[in-house]
Amino acid sequence: MARKLLLEHDSVPGIETFEVYRKHGGYRSVEKALKKMSPQEVVEEVQKSGLRGRGGAGFPTGMKWSFLAKPEGVPRYLLCNADESEPGTFKDRYLMEKLPHLLIEGMIVSSYALGANLSYIYIRGEYMWILDILEKAIDEAYAKGFLGKNILGSGFDLDLRVAPGGGAYICGEETALIESLEGKRGNPRMKPPFPAVKGLWGCPTVVNNVETLMAVVPIINEGGDEYAKIGVGKSTGTKLISAGGNLARPGVYELEMGLSVEEFIYGDDWCRGIANGKKLKACVPGGSSVPILPAHLVTKTAAGEDRLMTYESLADGGFATGSMLGSGGFIVFDEDQCIVRNTWNFARFYAHESCGQCSPCREGTGWMEKVLNRLEHGQGNLRDIDLLEEINKKIEGNTICPLGDAAAWPVAAAIRHFREEFEWHVSHREESQTRNYGLLKESLVG
Repeated sequence: MARKLLLEHDSVPGIETFEVYRKHGGYRSVEKALKKMSPQEVVEEVQKSGLRGRGGAGFPTGMKWSFLAKPEGVPRYLLCNADESEPGTFKDRYLMEKLPHLLIEGMIVSSYALGANLSYIYIRGEYMWILDILEKAIDEAYAKGFLGKNILGSGFDLDLRVAPGGGAYICGEETALIESLEGKRGNPRMKPPFPAVKGLWGCPTVVNNVETLMAVVPIINEGGDEYAKIGVGKSTGTKLISAGGNLARPGVYELEMGLSVEEFIYGDDWCRGIANGKKLKACVPGGSSVPILPAHLVTKTAAGEDRLMTYESLADGGFATGSMLGSGGFIVFDEDQCIVRNTWNFARFYAHESCGQCSPCREGTGWMEKVLNRLEHGQGNLRDIDLLEEINKKIEGNTICPLGDAAAWPVAAAIRHFREEFEWHVSHREESQTRNYGLLKESLVG
């Protein structure tokens, strides 16, 4: 089995409590950082580690921290993005539910590194039972002297608060999250200025994902160089994957970067293949917002090399033959799944979640959903497929935030790789209307 850095103790009874967590080595990184390291040294260790943001973009964490402005007399803030609204992604929910103190520990060390004395966990509004878990753990950390004034006699003060969101996907975008936390509608801001310069209440702010902040703990405990030895190239450390769809054993897995996609899907230690003995048809490797890959490109690149669970390998060949690791929402489709129907479901989600601020996104996502609805229900024509491609071009790269791209990429990739299925929905209207996909499977195989 792979080495576990975050989930090593997730199955220990009572690990969500301070006492049990502490007995298993909890808060050692806080003691080390606050007693033996300067804030800059903590930043440098994170930079050495090569840790990249685990929320989706994969931007180097240490570099992001280094951008934080430090004007005299102005507070700085650390915000934990626990909104996790990406369809197919549920690993942050698992982490917070099982290991709340690991998140608190990561936030203490990270806040110390950034000079933040007030930090927030912005949690998805639907995760209210986890909010209770976090608040209980935070109360324990205050009681044991790991939060509040003069932590461990270091002179460092930190208050940590949990803020529930309003249940909007758009609030996973960092500037929309900031707007929501300030009590406003969660609309993304124009950038620049970036949050590192002007974020929460106009002050320098860093926004990091749950998994990212938790990963800071083993980095400080073991050292950035040791963390960087795990993984491949610029994809260092371990990554949590939310494996779902038509898999024999779905769930949350922590893997070392560099594991082959084939081993992850079919290995006995991992997902154990496709459910019910079916064949693999396609995969969305990084959450609903990334391009879908057909079976022949899931486990192998276009050049015939093994596809690896890394940022670089999954993106190999660009969107023509590759995809993205994204948030790690690994969704597998078997041979009986209709790609048009699944693409329509994704489009419905993005049309509903668009904040409406940008015309290309507001109008484009709505039109994509309507056209895909026509095709799925046997009411479309071949011109609709071309229309979808045109709508995509109008959306991609023309919006304030990445939601427009997130809506456009899945549709474009589905047409690119499965155009014959879209055409089948036009040529077999009656079967499409009744969702008789058996004929679809037979006609494509034949």
